[in-house]
Amino acid sequence: MNRIDELIGEFDDFGIEAVMISGLWNIRYLSGFTGSNGVLIITRNEKLLVTDYRYFEQAKQQTDFEIILHAGHTGHKGKIYEAVARQLNERNIKKLGFEERHISFGLHKWLDEMFDGELVPSYDIVENIRMIKSPDELDKIREACRITDEAYLHITNFIKVGMTELEVAGELEDFMKKENGYAAGFPPIVASGSRSSLPHGRATGKKIEKGEMITIDFGACYDGYWADISRVVSMGEPSDKMKEIHDVVLTAFNNCVDNIKPGMQDTEVDHLMREHLIKTGYNAQSGTGTGHGIGLEVHEKPLFSVQKDKVLEKGMTVCVEPGIYLPRVGGARVEDVLLINDQGCEVLTPSTKELVVIEV
Repeated sequence: MNRIDELIGEFDDFGIEAVMISGLWNIRYLSGFTGSNGVLIITRNEKLLVTDYRYFEQAKQQTDFEIILHAGHTGHKGKIYEAVARQLNERNIKKLGFEERHISFGLHKWLDEMFDGELVPSYDIVENIRMIKSPDELDKIREACRITDEAYLHITNFIKVGMTELEVAGELEDFMKKENGYAAGFPPIVASGSRSSLPHGRATGKKIEKGEMITIDFGACYDGYWADISRVVSMGEPSDKMKEIHDVVLTAFNNCVDNIKPGMQDTEVDHLMREHLIKTGYNAQSGTGTGHGIGLEVHEKPLFSVQKDKVLEKGMTVCVEPGIYLPRVGGARVEDVLLINDQGCEVLTPSTKELVVIEV
């Protein structure tokens, strides 16, 4: 079943005759269109892309949807919804699903005034389909993972005492670009010394010093699909405390990866990750969560939590990322991209998770 048919298969559950897709990642997923201004209208027998003149030629190249150009100033976001309402009214649509997470209150109000039918909220109607990756998507994710792993191996030979975090981050980005990947929108995290206690400590002009551990979190994007890893390196031998927290994090990571499998609920995955953190007394210093799905977005469904509302399925790509963060001392995190399969999971980013000690 293709993506459009799968989406149409959800119409009866939501009680709708058509759906309007306004989330840019979902537009790309369903139509292939990558422009910044577009709305999809999908009925049981039509596929429409409403956009403006700037994207007409691009849309013809990227999608087999029927293209509807809206009139008016291209920068006026509301104008596109006038065209959407007109198309819906012409087709006598009475119940329209819309993505409640991807339309503002103001635009919803505007559309409601122009559209003759009823607007029906549909929560994650496309995101739920996106959780299971197609063979083509997996090929792109694998390539993103390959580029990411090679970038990490490269950086362990590049990094030196006295370099700034920004220099390291810049080298990672340059390497990924040379391999036909990019990191726009997801700048590498390079957090050294006590700054590694910041879970999302973006790179700064701080110089890297001897004896410091460095948390590196980054990923390449290839043809729209992402990888995401976290690794820890040390410039010479780190303190015993820092080695200890890395050992705890790595054990927690391995316990989760070695036992994860389809059919598990959120709480079970979370328990696998936290079991060793709780045993060693570090759970209170691990507040960044269990993990997340990955694909067109770095963070997408399934987003793990302690609630029983998600179940792992074969074909999902997820990241598991245990971490420990000690304010004013430092931190460590280990993260990989995993493909859930019949046996459990396949690690798509197999570069070493062990602490890499760089000679100084």
